[in-house]
Amino acid sequence: MAIYQKTVEQFETLLKCDIIDLKRLKILAFNGCPAENGIRSLTWKVLLNYLVLDRTKWSSHLSKQRELYRGYIRETIIKPGLTPTTEADFVDHPLNSAPDSSWAVYFKENEVLLQIDKDVRRLCPDLSFFQRETDYPCSEILNQEAGFESLRKRIVSTALKVESQSQSRLTGRLEFEYQNKKNHSSTSYDDNEYQLLPDGHEAHWEVVERILFVFSKLNSGQSYVQGMNEIIGPIYYTFATDPNLEWREHAEADAFYCFTNLMIHIRDNFMKIYDYSEFGILVRMQRFLMLLKKTDHDIHYLFEKQKLKPEFYAFRWLTLLLSQEFRLPDVLRIWDSLFADQERNFEFLLYICCAMIVLQRTRLLTGSESQNIKLLQNYPQDIDGRQIISKRIYQSGELIFEEQPLVLAQFEWNKLYKYSACEYCLYPLESCEQNEITINYLSECDRNRSRHSRQKLLQENYLFLCQCNRCVSEASEPDETSEEEESENEMDED
Repeated sequence: MAIYQKTVEQFETLLKCDIIDLKRLKILAFNGCPAENGIRSLTWKVLLNYLVLDRTKWSSHLSKQRELYRGYIRETIIKPGLTPTTEADFVDHPLNSAPDSSWAVYFKENEVLLQIDKDVRRLCPDLSFFQRETDYPCSEILNQEAGFESLRKRIVSTALKVESQSQSRLTGRLEFEYQNKKNHSSTSYDDNEYQLLPDGHEAHWEVVERILFVFSKLNSGQSYVQGMNEIIGPIYYTFATDPNLEWREHAEADAFYCFTNLMIHIRDNFMKIYDYSEFGILVRMQRFLMLLKKTDHDIHYLFEKQKLKPEFYAFRWLTLLLSQEFRLPDVLRIWDSLFADQERNFEFLLYICCAMIVLQRTRLLTGSESQNIKLLQNYPQDIDGRQIISKRIYQSGELIFEEQPLVLAQFEWNKLYKYSACEYCLYPLESCEQNEITINYLSECDRNRSRHSRQKLLQENYLFLCQCNRCVSEASEPDETSEEEESENEMDED
């Protein structure tokens, strides 16, 4: 308990600094954000590049961004809703088949809106939060005297009887998996729970619906794809439950920007044209398989023998950042580490997925093909996210993945300390009182980096020099840049 309280104090002290130390914040967040005092909400806003590191600029930045979002609502929902849909001239008639006609655009948007409406109504069915009324509805949207067609009116009045069409190849696959999880879920829910509230009131799922619709309008090249609702859901929930009333009041706008920034990193997962790009979903699944093969050759061989392709299970895991595999509190904990690991393009996610499989190793090795696919598509709920993150993974007997807790200790200069959990030998460059050490999940000394690069990282982030066997043995060797570093340097120059 004392360590946990110390962690809370460290977060609060760091987040109150005029200039926030981003590296320090990532180190803390990687090990999990405390749930109280709005720490996670504020940390995510910084990690997702919504809040600048200079706290003195927050007030003006937030005012500008929130007013800009209100402008987006006016431009994408209110203004189009004021245009009478009955006063169409001969050139722009509802039956006009021209793809650029306003009616064609209107009908296409309705298809997107229908899919969004369908998806957000089933957000986190095991929680009542999204069905509950928000204390901060959009006043402009709920102004009944404005006379415009709101999203709520648009869905109801147009009837929209045409079946919603897939926006990409994701929709059909994820729709099947949604139903599959619903059929096997121990939690049943009634769609009636997501019915509209009386005029003048909004449920949280309606707020999420509006965020996604605005996003789809502003990003016409990508639009909305089924599954994005599972990405925005945890973000909005975290912001809308912030104990600080001011932050909670603006949860909608803040969630919109954080979601938009996050989509920059993971949009390739949702767009078919990027499937074979460096960070496309197909390439990521292949990298996952390579990691699984190195981690557990027996499991990899079994999956090949049973033809359990990653498309059958890892597709959803990677695309939705595991938001469908665990209960919301566990998803939030996993995302703490993922958001702190953005610069690695969510490489940590691949390790978590491998850990999930390793934890089920015994059942998988004794299961049939049908049993194993069922297990992977409906991951056991008795395994929580913290247990997954703390799972160790070995390659050829070497520990490559293990979350390390914060170590609170007093370190003296010019004295050797062995951090046994990671098999690190650390040499302090200066005396440190109550210094916190966190060695990341992927040991820098196990990567194909030069000695200089490895020592530089430890020195800048931890004020230590590494004295492990590899670093000591290479101390007298010439320092050469590795292929990995050359590749990274080229990317930085570009």
